[in-house]
Amino acid sequence: MMWQTIKQIPFWQKVLAGFILGASIGVIFGESATVLKPLGDLFISAIKMLVAPLVFCAIVVSITSLGSQVSLKRLSFKTLAMFMFTGTLASLIGLTVGSLIDMGGSMELVATEVRERHVPEFAQVLLDMIPVNPFASLAEGKVLQIIVFAALVGIAINKVGEKAVPLKQAFEAGAEVMFQLTRMVLQLTPIGVFGLMAWVVGEYGLSTLLPLGKFIAAIYIAALIHIIFVYGGLIKFAAKLSPLQFFRKAMPAQLVAFTTASSFGTLPASTRCTESMGVSKQYGAFVLPLGATMNMDGCGGIYPAIAAIFIAQIYGIPLDMTDYMLIAVTATVASVGTAGVPGSAMVMLSVTLGVVGLPLEGIAFIAAIDRIIDMIRTSTNVTGDMMTAVVIGKSEGQLDEQQFYNDQEADTIEESQQATTQSKSVS
Repeated sequence: MMWQTIKQIPFWQKVLAGFILGASIGVIFGESATVLKPLGDLFISAIKMLVAPLVFCAIVVSITSLGSQVSLKRLSFKTLAMFMFTGTLASLIGLTVGSLIDMGGSMELVATEVRERHVPEFAQVLLDMIPVNPFASLAEGKVLQIIVFAALVGIAINKVGEKAVPLKQAFEAGAEVMFQLTRMVLQLTPIGVFGLMAWVVGEYGLSTLLPLGKFIAAIYIAALIHIIFVYGGLIKFAAKLSPLQFFRKAMPAQLVAFTTASSFGTLPASTRCTESMGVSKQYGAFVLPLGATMNMDGCGGIYPAIAAIFIAQIYGIPLDMTDYMLIAVTATVASVGTAGVPGSAMVMLSVTLGVVGLPLEGIAFIAAIDRIIDMIRTSTNVTGDMMTAVVIGKSEGQLDEQQFYNDQEADTIEESQQATTQSKSVS
């Protein structure tokens, strides 16, 4: 009876309950709560298991399916244009919020030795997109290379035509198997969120955040402004849909992103959310992995802008309008090369600091609380991916508006439709 009752609880409520309970355990028991971290590690490991095969099969199927339905070139252009547009707005919001808040105050930064980081040039980033060995890329989880190879395979299948139909069907079957495996792994989400939140709060506590409170607050304020007004505004005015309905259905993926701090790790959850919003599986499978690699409004837009201003303030270095412009341009363009995994924003910050001429030692100071910031950064990134899926999907006929406003989850509707079809066939 109890198990049946638990199964009837909506998925997002289970995730939210795990989030609140885990945070409460972390506050109450402090460092002792870190023993629950293996629960979160188990969840993240299970998610990582899915990423490479899921992305590969999903991208191939999305390309082969979209190739016969819409102009793939137009769809890709509109998607990338949306990424760059929101990325530019994110950097401008970051600069505005960072300039209005005196984050440094009387704080004196203690010089710390910083490990030298290798930051590839833009040309090298482009070269690294092409996998020399596709199988090695799959084994090593190099998602950008997997996306490029999968897209090329999908395009080739479309060009070959009828002779490649068996291979196309094999990828479709593989994608369905991965989708089902994803649904199974997602059942661990509330447990994983519980373990991760207990560990984060228990490890860092609330008192350790006080010296950097203004910096953290600035990041969160800018991210929330971007999520609510930019993403919500595009849903309202570009797609002409309800922002409240969008955010309600996006909440499970936002919570997973907030706790795992991984755009790639949130792919299964964001895929499920966009399906519940009525986005077609083909376009969702195309835009979400691409967004996890290239749409980094939080990591590549908001964070470098505010962090650069914060480091300049605590070092007493004045910034002029030219510096602000360099920060905005660098943050927007550099976000294309940001990988959707925890901690990668640090590399992008070093790019921004180097362009403006700020001391890289400042990275060591804010690295101590990077995990706390990474949570809202990733939530912003993932929300932007889902927003793009809805807005561009609506403009290209890849969104079911009735499903968007339907309060049932996509899996439940799909199961009921299958049951109806089976009953009709029996009769």
